[in-house]
Amino acid sequence: MSERRPDREWWTAAELAEAALPDLPATCRGVDKTAKRQGWRQAPGAARRRKSRGGGWEYHWTLLPSRAQQALLAQAAPPPVTPAPVDREALWARFDRLAEHTKRKAYRALEAVQTVEALERGGMTRDLACHQVARQFDCSARTVWNWLGRVEGVRSDDRLPHLAPRHGTAVRGETSADCSPEFWEVLKADYLRLEQPSFSACYRRAVRIAKSEGWTTLPERTMRRRLEAEVPETTILLCRQGVEALKRLYPSQIRDRTALHAMEAVNADYHRFDVFVRWPRYEGDNECEIIRPQLVAFQDIYSGRIVSWRVDRTPNKVGVSLALGDMIERFGIPEHILLDNGREFANKFLTGQVPTRYRFKVKDDDIPGILKTLGCEVHWAMPYSGQSKPIERAFRDFCDDISKDPRLAGAYTGNRPDAKPENYGNRAISLEDFLAVLAEGIEEHNARPGRRGQTTQGRSLLETFEDSYATAPIRKATEEQRRLWLMGAEGLHANSRNGEIKLMENKYWAPWMHQIAGRRVVARFDPADLHAGLHLYGLDSAYIGHAECIEKGGFFSLEDARNHAAAKRHFVKKERAAADALQRMRAAEVGGYLDAARPTGETPAAEAQVVRPTFNSKPKAAAVYTPRERSPEEDAAHQAVVADFEAKRRQAEATRPRAETERSRFRAAIELEARLGRGEEIGEEQAAWLRSYQSTAEYIAQRDVLRKHPDMLG
Repeated sequence: MSERRPDREWWTAAELAEAALPDLPATCRGVDKTAKRQGWRQAPGAARRRKSRGGGWEYHWTLLPSRAQQALLAQAAPPPVTPAPVDREALWARFDRLAEHTKRKAYRALEAVQTVEALERGGMTRDLACHQVARQFDCSARTVWNWLGRVEGVRSDDRLPHLAPRHGTAVRGETSADCSPEFWEVLKADYLRLEQPSFSACYRRAVRIAKSEGWTTLPERTMRRRLEAEVPETTILLCRQGVEALKRLYPSQIRDRTALHAMEAVNADYHRFDVFVRWPRYEGDNECEIIRPQLVAFQDIYSGRIVSWRVDRTPNKVGVSLALGDMIERFGIPEHILLDNGREFANKFLTGQVPTRYRFKVKDDDIPGILKTLGCEVHWAMPYSGQSKPIERAFRDFCDDISKDPRLAGAYTGNRPDAKPENYGNRAISLEDFLAVLAEGIEEHNARPGRRGQTTQGRSLLETFEDSYATAPIRKATEEQRRLWLMGAEGLHANSRNGEIKLMENKYWAPWMHQIAGRRVVARFDPADLHAGLHLYGLDSAYIGHAECIEKGGFFSLEDARNHAAAKRHFVKKERAAADALQRMRAAEVGGYLDAARPTGETPAAEAQVVRPTFNSKPKAAAVYTPRERSPEEDAAHQAVVADFEAKRRQAEATRPRAETERSRFRAAIELEARLGRGEEIGEEQAAWLRSYQSTAEYIAQRDVLRKHPDMLG
């Protein structure tokens, strides 16, 4: 702000007398006497000779008495004040960013200003109104006057942001201290990594580089504040935790179910239970396989009810088709179905000719899948996105209500490798007991009251489904459609001579089948009874006819075929283990013993006991082979080659496991580890075999068993 000055700064004695200023004489002579008495002419820079006609002296206004100076300043015209333009949007934006307690102070000040104005309109003076309002609002009158000054000339609807306290809202300027740009870039590059190093470690490394490069640095806390101020939090999350962590910041989509009705749309997926179950590999199997069973379930999207389910060892299309058939048999055909894009769903048997399937090779003569034939519109869920399938919410309940059921105690595995319970592996549940608990848990899940979903409104899933199902237009399956999911489907070529078809080593034929000789057809059959014949369809899904089984040479069910294959594998594995147990010595070891037992001397030649007579012939001289004598150098080289070959053979024999059983391989690994622990050296091939074996699942499983049973190796 510029210093205030009078309109005229230099005055003569006559002009001062004529101006009649306070504390100055009214005559020219009296002003001269005052100037001489106070020494005005000796003041440096404040007195000068007049250059115009008549001469004389001029005095600066600062030499005058204080009251005279004030009179001159009062007579001067004040400089015009141009009000600064007010950005109303910025003003209100700043007010919105204030804390709530600060906004309350602004509302209180506005109320006080409005009270003062109301009192003035009633005839009270402003000063008296300010004192009265000050007592009412428990503040000083000066504070009220300050509030009035802030809103002077301000629009009535913009008073509130002007009355808000301004401390803490000023924009801070940049600090003068700064670091080298290279130091800042190195620090950011080191910190913004997926390995998530700590900021302190990154700062120490950056400082070490800066010292060698001669860069300017700043304290760690300053750089940390700069990182938080300049790098967005989303960028830090993306660079240090990846894309999936960034996606979790984006709000999930909430879909409206109220526009649907029961069985209009369903979704399905597989769920692997965190429970160990003893699963028979074939009928009559006493040594059951311990697995975690897989559940395939279909859920009505409108109500959330589980409408069908099946359990199997692994995800497969057979389990899906059976669960699909259960749903359609009981409730009807849905209009829409949301599926995962796994092979158990996106296969040609279920979803053949469905667009954007992206599984298996697409051919022009592909068989139409069951869902395509039934007229269901298939929607594929986003891969690795549990939010895309509503049934994942039900599976989360199963993890708590079924997997942790007290009847399954001891068989629970935990939902992560690092979340195993203390009693992990203590027990495995029989398949019958698990199925009983599972069926009870699903029934309880459907019938549980008090659901708070969009459509349930306090009811159970079962009640919600039944209320909508009673009035919903739902398609029912015909007898011809029922064959689609009750029977398997295979694309087969009919015999070019008579139209005969072979499936699973069974032969099928009917008198009319010469019409399809050499053609490719679709054969649908009952997987549980292959001898019941085939229903044949064209590639356009048109029914052709039924073919009887004329030669029952193969299996009568697919399940029997799978059971036979499993029993055969078990038999071969068991016999191989028994053979390994009996064959404690390898053939190479026997060969080693034979080499050691080789006689050192020459075996005497056998003498002939029968002499063949020779008649009318002269004896011929026999050609005698006389070996060339080798020099001592050649003999030494030959012995060296033999010794080197024998050493390599014995080393290779030592590195080879003694037996091919799991127990023997693990024992060999334990022995090699013990030798390494004692500081002994082992061969390179032995070390390579040990490293590769330690990374196998067999080694890890045997290690777990050894921890629980230390005496397993004897």
